[in-house]
Amino acid sequence: MASVDDLWLVDFGEPYPGEPAAHRPALVLGPPETFGPRFPFVIVTPLTTTRQGLSLHIEVEPTIENGLDDTSYIQCELVRSINRKRLVHRLGTIDADTSRSVASVVKTLLSY
Repeated sequence: MASVDDLWLVDFGEPYPGEPAAHRPALVLGPPETFGPRFPFVIVTPLTTTRQGLSLHIEVEPTIENGLDDTSYIQCELVRSINRKRLVHRLGTIDADTSRSVASVVKTLLSY
């Protein structure tokens, strides 16, 4: 089951221009586990290995814990809900500092 702060390889399928495509890592933002495993959707934000220099992107260095192979950037502006069936396999988890940074950017984007 996908949990908040997990990194998963996700099948994003065919995109519109500017959207994430194909298989790529994504960070699970929600919902919390209290929704249960039968809830059919998860909220994710994709990662990219392209450094664009945007303050909305949170850098993540590869570690054993997160399962990434390359330095990546969490694209906080591309938050979306996906069906759990798009989750291919779990890569790992992000650390607490990265989680707080992502939460701060997402809250700012959503005006919370």
